[in-house]
Amino acid sequence: MFDLIIRHATLPDDQSQMSIAITGNQIAEVEPDAVLAAAKAAHEIDAQGQLVSPAFVDAHFHLDSALRYGQPRINQSGTLLEGIHLWGELKPTLSQDAIVQTATRYCQWAVANGLLAIRSHVDVSDPRLLAVEALLHVRQTLKPYLDLQLVAFPQDGAKRSPGMLDQLRRALDMGVDVVGGIPHFERTAAEGAQSIRELCEIAADRGLMVDMHCDETDDPMSRHVETLAAETHRLGLTGRVTGSHLSSMHSMDNDYVNRLIPLMVQANLRVVANPLINITLQGRQDTYPKRRGMTRVPELLQAGLTVAFGQDCVMDPWYSLGSGDMLEVAHMGLHVAQMTSQFAMRDCFSAVTTSGAEVMGLTDYGLAPGARADLVLLQARDPIEAIRLRATRLVVIRGGKVIAKTPPRQAHLAWGDGQRSIDWLTNPVDQNC
Repeated sequence: MFDLIIRHATLPDDQSQMSIAITGNQIAEVEPDAVLAAAKAAHEIDAQGQLVSPAFVDAHFHLDSALRYGQPRINQSGTLLEGIHLWGELKPTLSQDAIVQTATRYCQWAVANGLLAIRSHVDVSDPRLLAVEALLHVRQTLKPYLDLQLVAFPQDGAKRSPGMLDQLRRALDMGVDVVGGIPHFERTAAEGAQSIRELCEIAADRGLMVDMHCDETDDPMSRHVETLAAETHRLGLTGRVTGSHLSSMHSMDNDYVNRLIPLMVQANLRVVANPLINITLQGRQDTYPKRRGMTRVPELLQAGLTVAFGQDCVMDPWYSLGSGDMLEVAHMGLHVAQMTSQFAMRDCFSAVTTSGAEVMGLTDYGLAPGARADLVLLQARDPIEAIRLRATRLVVIRGGKVIAKTPPRQAHLAWGDGQRSIDWLTNPVDQNC
C-alpha cells in the first residue's frame, strides 16, 4: 500500500507508460505501468501520458532584492553598475520584515511554478546583516515548501570594503551555507585575484562550497575564472566550486579559451549561466554587432562540465521582468546559445533541473527510488515540448504531497459550424480538418 501513485507518466528520458509510487516523502518505485498495475495507494494521479519531472531548480538567484523594481527609482541605463548603485541606495531603507514579505511572496510564485530548490545569494555588505537574518528566517519557515540554500555574497567587494571578510564570516556563523564573491568588482585585477584566494581559503577551512559571481563583464581580459580554477585545485575544493555568469568568456579569443577550459575541467568547476540577465546587462557599450554576453555553454558542456541556468533576478534594480518560471530561463538559454539540436534542447531542460541540483549538491534529488518525492506534472509530453510551450504545471508535489495545481491551458475556438479545442501540443494532424 503506497501513499500516492502517479500512473501513465512519461519521464524526461522518454520512458512512457510509467508509474511512480511514493511512500511518505520518498519515491518507493519507478516501474512500467504493467508492473504496478495491481498496486494500491491512498491517492492516485493519472498523468495521461504527460511529462513528470523532478522539480525545477534555480541555481542562481537574489532573493533579498527580488520584487523591488523601481525602488528607489528605475534603472535608466539598464546596466549592471547602475543596478549595483541603486541597490546600494535601497539597502539602508529596508527592514527585515520587508525582506521577509517580498521573499515569501516570490517563493510562493516559485512553488506554484514547480520550482522547489533555490540557491540565493544574500548581500552581506550591510553591517547589520538584516538580509541574512531575514532569509535565514524565510529558509526555516518555508522549508515545508522548498529548499533554500544561501550564499554569503559581498556585493560591494570583499577587498573594497573594510571589514567585509569579517561580516562574511559572521554570516557563515549565523548559518549561511556557501561562500560567495565578486572578484571583477574589486578595485584592481590583483585585488580580485586576492579576494578569490582568501574566500576559497575560508570555504576550505569550514568545509563549505563556493559560488562566485565571476567575470560578469564584457571585458575579455577579466580572467578571474582562471584564478578560481587554480585555487580550487590548490585547496582541494574540486567539485565544490561554482563560477556564476562567466560572461567575459563570451568575448575572449578562442586560443585563450582553449587553454582555459581544460583548467576548469581539472578543477571540476560547476558553471551557472543566467540567460535572461546576461543578455540584458551585457553588450550595453556595443553599437553593432552587439555581443550577447552569455558564457560558452555548448563548449563547456562538450568538455564535460556541469552547466546550470539561473533566473538571477526578478523585478529588481537590474531586471524589470520575470516570474520564477525556470522554463522561461531554459527557453532563453536555448535560443541565445543556439542549442537547437534534439540533444542540446534536452541539455537546456537539464540545466533547470538535474544540473542545478548538482550545483546545489542536492543528494536526494531525482526520479529514482529513495529520492525525495519533489515532482512536477507538466502539460507536455517531453522536455523539448515543455520548453517550447513553457508548459503549465498541472500538479506540483513536495515530499509526496500535492501542494499546487493549475488548470490545463486550453482554448476553445469557434471554427466553421462548430468548436475546436486547442491545446498547442504536437498531436498528429486531425484528418477531419
